[in-house]
Amino acid sequence: MALRGQQTLAELEVLCNHLYEGTDLAQRVQAEKVLLELIESPECLNQCQLLLEQGTTSYAQLLAATCLSKLVSRASPLPIEQRIDIRNYILNYVASQPKLAPFVIQALVQVIAKMTKLGWFEVLKDHLIFRDIIADVKKFLQGTVDHYIIGVMILSELTQEMNLVDYSRPSAKHRKIATSFRDTSLKDILMLACSLLKELLAKPVALQDQRQQSLAMQLLKLVLNCLNFDFIGNSADESADDLCTVQIPTSWRTIFLEPETLDLFFDLYHSLPPMLSQLALSCLVQFASTRRSLFSNPERAKYLSNLIKGMKQILENPQGLSDPGNYHEFCRFLARLKTNYQLGELVMVKDYPEVIRLIANFTITSLQHWEFAPNSVHYLLTLWQRMVASVPFVKTAEPHFLDTYAPEITKAFITSRLECVPVVIRDGLEDPLDDAATVFQQLEQLCTISRCEYEKTCTLLVQLFDQNAQNYQKLLHSSSRNPLEITIQEGRLAWLVYFVGAFVGGRLTYTSTEEHDAMDGELSCRVFQLISLMDAQLPQSSNEKVELAILWFLDQFRKTYVGDQLQPTSKVYARMSEVLGITDDNQVLETFMTKIVTNLKFRGRCEPVISRTLQFLNDLSVGYSLLKRLVKIEAVKFMLQNHTSKHFPFLGISDNYSLSDLRCRTVFYTALTRLLMEDLGEDEDEFENFMLPLTVSFESLTQVFNSSFEQEEAKRMLVGLARDLRGIVSALNTKTSYSMLFHWIYPAYISVLQRAVELWYCEPACTTPILKLMAEFMQNRSQRLNFDVSSPNGILLFREASKMICTYGNQILSLGTLSKDQVYPLKLKGISICYSALKSALCGNYVSFGVFKLYGDNHFDNVLQAFVKMLLSVSHSDLLQYRKLSQAYYPLLECLTQDHMSFITSVEPHVLIYILTSISEGLTAVDTIVSSSCCASLDYIVTYLFKHLAREGKKTLRCREISEDGQRLLQFMQQNPEVLQQMDLPCSAP
Repeated sequence: MALRGQQTLAELEVLCNHLYEGTDLAQRVQAEKVLLELIESPECLNQCQLLLEQGTTSYAQLLAATCLSKLVSRASPLPIEQRIDIRNYILNYVASQPKLAPFVIQALVQVIAKMTKLGWFEVLKDHLIFRDIIADVKKFLQGTVDHYIIGVMILSELTQEMNLVDYSRPSAKHRKIATSFRDTSLKDILMLACSLLKELLAKPVALQDQRQQSLAMQLLKLVLNCLNFDFIGNSADESADDLCTVQIPTSWRTIFLEPETLDLFFDLYHSLPPMLSQLALSCLVQFASTRRSLFSNPERAKYLSNLIKGMKQILENPQGLSDPGNYHEFCRFLARLKTNYQLGELVMVKDYPEVIRLIANFTITSLQHWEFAPNSVHYLLTLWQRMVASVPFVKTAEPHFLDTYAPEITKAFITSRLECVPVVIRDGLEDPLDDAATVFQQLEQLCTISRCEYEKTCTLLVQLFDQNAQNYQKLLHSSSRNPLEITIQEGRLAWLVYFVGAFVGGRLTYTSTEEHDAMDGELSCRVFQLISLMDAQLPQSSNEKVELAILWFLDQFRKTYVGDQLQPTSKVYARMSEVLGITDDNQVLETFMTKIVTNLKFRGRCEPVISRTLQFLNDLSVGYSLLKRLVKIEAVKFMLQNHTSKHFPFLGISDNYSLSDLRCRTVFYTALTRLLMEDLGEDEDEFENFMLPLTVSFESLTQVFNSSFEQEEAKRMLVGLARDLRGIVSALNTKTSYSMLFHWIYPAYISVLQRAVELWYCEPACTTPILKLMAEFMQNRSQRLNFDVSSPNGILLFREASKMICTYGNQILSLGTLSKDQVYPLKLKGISICYSALKSALCGNYVSFGVFKLYGDNHFDNVLQAFVKMLLSVSHSDLLQYRKLSQAYYPLLECLTQDHMSFITSVEPHVLIYILTSISEGLTAVDTIVSSSCCASLDYIVTYLFKHLAREGKKTLRCREISEDGQRLLQFMQQNPEVLQQMDLPCSAP
């Protein structure tokens, strides 16, 4: 269906069906295209009116609302009189038809809110005409309940709209509108909503009515929108939910000082059904987060006392907390209470002893029901973590009781996780251990809680560990060997190892004593013994979860007890010396490396274990002081001399591995090369020996490419080599070491990479590792590409990069138009890597680009033309939508405008328009890398133009000769003045 003048109602309703109900993608795309044409049509308003007044379905009215919303949001607004007519029409329409579908009313209300926000400062006949919306809403509040609901929805949507930042418009203008709305209207809206809620609460019978409940829901949403308002303009830097403080204006003090305000929302929680009571709790979360400076000390104490009183009532009557929504919001309420109040203030509250007991019981019950609302548990652990962390700073003599309850919380968490293992395994439930991010977050919180009365925690953990380890050994040596029971026992041991690792790591976050270090040694002994027990079963059996837990523990032990930060006399090694013969961290490092080699040898087919093992190896190789000690260990020497698939199966290229599984090889070779570089110096023979496995593989590939060959095997070999080399290159940070690699790879092996890009350009799994290798190769990190003045290597390196970028760019553009889901993986990702490589080459200061033109070498011109071709194949929307692409393109453009303006001025006018338009659109980007590069690029262009104009005034022969580039740019700007003028918009004051 194409747009042709004014469409009939039937045609419009067919469009609605395709948009909102159609399952055919092509029909929906076509309908969206017609919708965009309709919005631009002069008949748009008439068509919308036709749909609203004569449409037979709710979707017809929704389409009209959608068109109106886009129409009033355009950058070039409609005349003010026309917008006022639209607003009045919609207000009259919803007032006359309050029984419209809720989603239609919501859409029409959004149109009103957008118009009001965008026209907030507009004046007609000396009157701020769009601010009359508040008075218009009050008329709704004099009608039926349905009118009440619509009026409240308008206020709620307006409050929310005022809070939203439209990044396509100047942020300063948004802030000015939001601030004016906050200062003139927001307080009155909040007071109105609270007074209407009081009236509603005064009629308990009315709360059973469905429409009254709808009204209550809209009023609570309105209050929540008021309290969620961005009062000080920090929305661009949003804090985490549990760190939020609501910056209530000082003029609102009277509302918050009245005890009736808090009582109202606690009463609403107890009176409303669960779907609504959770909104009341959400409001209380915001009340509990009110900034401290709003009150004087006595006022704050009184306010806190009222919050605690209401909390106590909820805990004493916990029936409502059985609803997941209420439960989650109440957990947030508890966490916010500690965020905004100090422990010293909490203990002074009259009901504190009883309340802390109730909270502890509530927490323990919640932890025992491990399968229920795991996301909510985060807030409970946050509360206890911060309470315990505050203990050293409490000056009051009042007891805090944390030494009583914190160990109980820790015990409840530990025992509940151990008890969940058989249930998870026997019933096939989702295992909490599979959600590593949540487990690590909870362990980080628990480690602080556990340090309160640490002796109790350690005693419990030692007892549980010994008991479960003994049961595990019995099962292993049992003649029956029940696999299910062994799996259950291994699951429990995995949790216990995680706990030990967390508690050992907690030493860094809490004031510890020598006794605590001795307890850490007691716990660590057991994990090191378990490592020996598990490794003794290889290669016959291995449990992934236990191995991942062990690696977590080893990393925590490394951070805490290995390295320069540790006192040599630490008592952690006292018990370890008796039991294991480990007397210091040097021997621990030997244990680490032995474990790493064991994992890489025998667990090559377990990608998660290999990946985390290599990450652990990488972390060990970063520290300068550790490197010197690591290179003396036999296991490290073995790795440096035997990094082949024979000893480490994960380096193989069998069909059992997908190409993505080879990613971990980069980390392996990065760490290995750091270890090699520690004692390498200028020993080229040792470097050649280290590179020998890669040399053999490249020689094989060279022979393969010179004959008919099996492509899949060649791809695997090449991708593996590219990932290996990228790891090696990233670790070479000296001129000497980089030169060794350059002479090794150039020219013989780099031609293999060029050939691969030419062959497999349409397979990102192959080209991406090669392009990333080239991008890394071009990086002049630590001035490692500082070749001798007589060396052509810098130019040769750039020529190879130019060839690869040109080959890839020309080939990838031959694919033609790609679908939306294919455009990034098949094309844009590769282009972004090419741009990163080109930027590194242009900014590396190791190539004199004038040499290319001087000697007739076209590699520099070719790569710049390839840049333009690839750029023109990308839409402006894609340029900003895909983060990696924008972060590669804009810094490259900054580099080009800084040092290569002669190229910028030489491009075709349509290319220059594209570039300048991309700068204009990038200026408003949220990503600071993009926006700052745009600012710099614009500065370089304008400075270049200004210098040209300054030279023009001098009229000397020399200036005229060198100003051809500047003249071309000046003529372009004169012919297209709107290009620079549009860039004033994002930066101008409102």
